[in-house]
Formats: sequence, structure tokens, C-alpha cells
Amino acid sequence: MAMKSEDPNYSNLKGQTVDLPEDLFAQKGKEKTPPPCILVIFGASGDLTKKKLIPALYNLMNDGLLPANFVCVGFARRGKSAEDFRKEMSENIKEYSRSKTEEKELEMFTEKLFYFQSNFDDDQGYENLTPFLEDLDKKFGTNGNRIYYLSVQPSYFSVISDKLKAHNHIYDENDKEKFSRVIIEKPFGHDLASAQNLQKDMTQNLSENQIYRIDHYLGKETVQNLLVFRFGNSIYEGLWNNRYVDNIQITVGESIGIESRGAFYESAGLCRDIIQNHLMQVLSLVTMEPPTSLDANSIRDEKVKLLSAIRHYRDDEIEKYALRGQYKEGFVDGETAKAYRQEENVNPESNVETFAAMRLSIDNWRWAGVPIYIRAGKRLPKRATEVCVTFKRPPNILFNKNETFNSPNCFIFRIQPNEGISIRFNSKVPGTANLIQPVTMDFQYESFFGKGVPEAYERLIHDCIMGDNTLFARVDESLHSWEFISPILDRWKEKPFTEEEFYSAGTWGPINSELLLREEKRSWKML
Repeated sequence: MAMKSEDPNYSNLKGQTVDLPEDLFAQKGKEKTPPPCILVIFGASGDLTKKKLIPALYNLMNDGLLPANFVCVGFARRGKSAEDFRKEMSENIKEYSRSKTEEKELEMFTEKLFYFQSNFDDDQGYENLTPFLEDLDKKFGTNGNRIYYLSVQPSYFSVISDKLKAHNHIYDENDKEKFSRVIIEKPFGHDLASAQNLQKDMTQNLSENQIYRIDHYLGKETVQNLLVFRFGNSIYEGLWNNRYVDNIQITVGESIGIESRGAFYESAGLCRDIIQNHLMQVLSLVTMEPPTSLDANSIRDEKVKLLSAIRHYRDDEIEKYALRGQYKEGFVDGETAKAYRQEENVNPESNVETFAAMRLSIDNWRWAGVPIYIRAGKRLPKRATEVCVTFKRPPNILFNKNETFNSPNCFIFRIQPNEGISIRFNSKVPGTANLIQPVTMDFQYESFFGKGVPEAYERLIHDCIMGDNTLFARVDESLHSWEFISPILDRWKEKPFTEEEFYSAGTWGPINSELLLREEKRSWKML
């Protein structure tokens, strides 16, 4: 039996009610209450804290998803007072928050912001941090619970975790009275060997369940909805295999360059920045097998199985199936864009990629024979992250004389911007002529649900507070990605760029990326 909801949160934009199963109402109002805690952000003077983390916390408070007993402490090397920190963060919230800021709510939030100055490797700083946090526990009733967000360069991950453990800021995992968790930003390592060493260092101080490797793509609504779309709709999951799917394409495009991240990009490059983590995580959710349940380890087990099934290239296949590029001068959005080698803190003879495209194969029963095409790049014509699942064409018998009947069916998942899902199919054009035209059915989160889509960091920070690590990468996921990517990076490092590997800013990458698909009589989906 279904019930009619009178709650406007369950109504669409036209004010129509929708049918909801009774068990949804049985669960409504019974969500777990977030436990009290202190969130300590290391690197609180950085852009991530200003533009993402603090605005995310403010939005969580506005949505009633922060615990009532909550404190945020900014930990950084620069000297400033708590009042200075609050004023600075208030301005950042006004500029970057997705929700409207009200002075009363802003004041309530900033009252829970504090600042602690210390170098990341200073033992005395960690010693002084103990009474500082204990005083906040007493004042705000946070029960000693701790979350440490390492918004710092990866070289500090081991240093900070060592210091936290040495000064008793990390508790035993089995402590029933209080918890301690550590969130670390990507990249988790520089290659396979460094990732393995970092894991060894981290697990000397923390258990795997206390480490939350954040990948903000996993917090995006469309990425989360991949599992619901596939496993919550039987009409789609039956088609999700090599019998019906012709190819899968994943694109992560950005129109911006590297901005002020020249030093980082010279040490990382696009593959480490985007493909090894973001793109591989999305790929695993698109193609994984159904988990036995929705608990964190069941989902992550299936992701690991999928990542381990990606066929590794032979040495002679890397140049054929893994292509790179670097942007040169061009035009983006009508403005002149300088070359990567002209960016600040970039080697004028840099051998670092700003674009990559690959053809992948998954060696399992579901996807055998289905090519997976992935690409990612900086200074492309537009900002767009999409997954396109293209289906095989039907036998061209009934409409073989109709030249317009040449568009395959597609499912398109827009991860950013304008999060949503589109389905493309063929339809007859009204009239006496038997003309066929591809049409699109489009779903957008914001327009249908009538409210802004939460930022990815909001969901991920909230999940960490709740102790839910489903949307955080487990170590074996990261290591399997590195096993695939590292040999490619090693080969690229040995070879200087050829002229064909450069692409003009404002284009979709080097010509070789088009040839990658053209040789198999396919083409990249137009974005």
C-alpha cells in the first residue's frame, strides 16, 4: 500500500504529490543523531578550507546535520587569533556557500570556530593541543571525540599521524567511550611503491577503519545515484552487460588551467591528479557487480574486484592505448590562454601531461569485449564530467532505407555541472514522412527536487562524523589503481613530448585522442 505525502519535501515543482512506500515514513525522523565531536583541520589557511570545508560545515549546520555539540579548530602555521580566523571564515562563507547566509546563523556557526597555531612537525604544539582540546570538550560537551582533517601536502600525512599518535590524540579503535578518525586528501602516494609505503606508515598509528581517504567525486549526487540507477531499476540492470552495451566513455573536462598549482602539477600531472582517483572511482561504480548489501565493505569489495579485472597493458600496448597531451596557447571562452609551459612555477621544458586518454578492457563475464574509453584534461572547451553508456545499434532491417536512423541509444550521467541523467532514444518525427530523429529525456536534480544539490564535501564530512566510510576509498582500491597507472607514468617519464602530443587550449585534446576511437569506428560523445 502506498501513502500520499503532504510534506512539500516530497513534492515536485508543480506541487503534485508522489506515491511513497510506507516504510519510508516508518524511517522518517529515525535517522541517527550525529555524535558530538571536534573537527581539527590541519592546513586551515589553505584554499580548500576557505572555499570548501568551512562553507560545507556551515551548510551542514543550516540543514540540521551537524551535531549540536560541535567545534571546528583550524590548525595552521600562521599566527592569528580566533577572532581573526572567524572574520576570515565568515567572508569565505558569504562568498562560497551554496546556501544564503543570514547574520544570526553565521554568528551561531562562527562561535564554534577556533584557531590553533603550530608547525605540523612541532612536538610542543601537539603537547599544547591536548589541554586546548580538553577545554573545548568541557565547554561544548564534545565527549573527547576527534576528527582530524589533513588538508595539507601529502608529504605531511605520515608526519602528522606520527605526532598525533605520539601525543595520544589517536585512540584505540576499540575504545567504546570516544573515537578518533583521520581524513586525508588525495593523492594517496605518488606511485604504487610510495602508496604502499604511505599505507605502512599510516597503519602504524591508525587502523584501516580510522583512515578516511576522501575523494570528493564520491560525494557528488550523480555518482551516488549510479548504484540506485543500476540496482534499483530492473529495466536498466538487465541491459548493463556486453550483450547490449557497445562502449562506455568517461570524460573529466576542465576549461581552467592549473591556476596557482604549478608546483603541484609539476610533481603530479593529470593522471595522478584525476585519473588514478576520481576517474577510476567513477568507473568502478559504473561497471561493478551488485554488492551483497549496502554496507561499506560489501560495496568496496565489489569495486576492488572490478579494478583488479582491468587488463594491464603490455609494454608494446602503452603507446597504442594510453595517450597524453599538454596544452599550448589558445583561446578558452573567448579569452587568450597561455601554454602550460608558460604557467607560474612550471618548467619551460616540462614533460608533464595536462591531458590523457586511454582505452581500457575489463576481463570479466559482464564486460568482456566492451571498450572503455576515458579522457581527462585541462584547458578544454568546457567544464564537464560525464559518463556515457552507448548501446549497440539494433539490426538495421525495418529502417535500413532511412538515412536518419543512425543514432545509438545512450544513458548519460552528468556529474558536473547540472547534475542529472539523460536517456537518448530514436523517435518518429510528426508528419506523413517516415523520418526518425534522436530525442532526449532529461532529469536534473535541482529542477526536479526543487532545491540546490549539496556540495560533495558536505556529504563526506557528515558521513565521517557518522562513522560511515562507504564513500571513502579503501586502501586496496587505491593500490589497484596505482598498479594499472604506474607503468604508464614510468613510460611517459622516459619520453619527451612529440609535436603531435600538444593541443591548443580550448580544444578537446591532441588529434591522437580522436584517432584512438576512430580506428575502431567510434567517436567521442559531443559534450
